[in-house]
Amino acid sequence: MNDQLIMTTRVDGVETVTLNRPDALNAFTPELLTGLIAVIDAASTDKTCGCIILEGAGRAFSAGVDLKLLQSATFSAGKVDNIFGDTAFAAADKLRLCPLPVIAKVHGFCFTGALEIALHCDFILTTRDTKFGDTHAKWGLRPSWGMSQNLARAVGVRRARELSFTAASFDGVDATAWGLANAAFADKAALDAQTLARAKAIAAGSRGALAAYKDLYRLHEESRALEEALDEEVARDYPEITDTKARLEGFGK
Repeated sequence: MNDQLIMTTRVDGVETVTLNRPDALNAFTPELLTGLIAVIDAASTDKTCGCIILEGAGRAFSAGVDLKLLQSATFSAGKVDNIFGDTAFAAADKLRLCPLPVIAKVHGFCFTGALEIALHCDFILTTRDTKFGDTHAKWGLRPSWGMSQNLARAVGVRRARELSFTAASFDGVDATAWGLANAAFADKAALDAQTLARAKAIAAGSRGALAAYKDLYRLHEESRALEEALDEEVARDYPEITDTKARLEGFGK
């Protein structure tokens, strides 16, 4: 982990992972995403951790890919993958496939690549005045970190098309109304408090059961026929759930 680019804190089983390039609005570089992969890996194998919060330091969650990197890059058919290689895909996979629930705590700005990364988290909490946007088309880029799939799943394909085609920004109120965010709070202080409260409630649950839920909700995203999906839900086994008896014995105590 690069301590200058990624910071972590732990409170009551909740790991807060902070993108730490505040002077650049936490714009993504390969080094920052490599640090993110490392801390998600570490939290995933730490049995004392029950939930992850992903946030940005300073005035923003993230402005997306560092445009200074793009200005000095060469492009092939609108892709920026020659700069990031597999790093961005690996970071997205780590967040999406992490056995722990991951909350994106989004404030200030969340544009393009940052929105793609946030959409790989389990859900998004934000403030009313946060600005979101997908600006790929504005800069002559094509999405390759999941925007075309995850944005459509979040807000519906027709609204996703409008947002991507126009590159229009929208705020946290709209994000919540459209289903992209779960809630938009009045200010950053309320966002901090409410996100931590939700994360602590999650961390108090069974780690094994939460991992099972993560897997089963990914099953839902496969869009199988309902009867087939119901059968698969029953068929899957989760031997890592070992605390059922202890939790039930504690009921009412």
